[in-house]
Amino acid sequence: MDIEGKIGIITGAASGIGRAAAIELQKHKIAAIALVDLSDGIVELAKELNRMRGNTIAIPFQGDATDHDFRKHVFNHMRENYGAVNICVPAAGITRDALAVKLNKEKGTANIYPIENFRQVVEVNLIAPTYWALEMVAQLAESRFSKGLKKWTPNEGTQGVVIFIGSVSSQGNKGQIAYASTKVGLEGAASTLMKEAIFYGIRCAVLHPGFTDTPMVRALGNEYIDTEILPATQIKRLIRPEEIADAISFLIRNSAVSGQLWADAGWHPMPN
Repeated sequence: MDIEGKIGIITGAASGIGRAAAIELQKHKIAAIALVDLSDGIVELAKELNRMRGNTIAIPFQGDATDHDFRKHVFNHMRENYGAVNICVPAAGITRDALAVKLNKEKGTANIYPIENFRQVVEVNLIAPTYWALEMVAQLAESRFSKGLKKWTPNEGTQGVVIFIGSVSSQGNKGQIAYASTKVGLEGAASTLMKEAIFYGIRCAVLHPGFTDTPMVRALGNEYIDTEILPATQIKRLIRPEEIADAISFLIRNSAVSGQLWADAGWHPMPN
């Protein structure tokens, strides 16, 4: 599907992969793009993208991606002012890393990963992205109905694309019981939604990035990156966000590619 002239939404757009994806879609002449994040960093990003284009194509929305009413507001605003959304990249995500079970070697007691942390990670990384995708599918379904269109046919061309942001941690990664669970969960959401949403001409895919030079990864600390990540990465460096954004663009534009794409830089979990 050509990006030029389409309407997009990116969550987690203030930094990292989300920010890089927004810049990449602007390069492909997207008509309008909603930048969603908790951080007010999206305001400056919107100004930057609008300067690049020479007119207003980026609209910042500061709020919680897990909030139902906020999500509805973003989609309704985009539809009323620009048209139905065609591209959804729900990139917002968090980590709450800790061992699943940690033994206190002095007391002999074991602490289990906090259930409230697990629920929060699931809410942000799995439920929220899925519902941003469902919102787009619903909007396009309503749009087709209003035009008297029924089941999509290939000669219409792709009508919409959802790109979920997975992770190499979906293979399992020490200390990421919640994060890894949510990222593999997106595979099930995407494959199921693809079977349903193709009725309206909508494709779904999951991009699994390796360790990327983002604030989330940098928060792990240089020592951890140098000892635990880079030795297991074939290119011996963190992936640049622009490289992941290019992969997102590829998945949107190439209709022959569905399912999952791994942009992992040759990373594999190291043995304990």
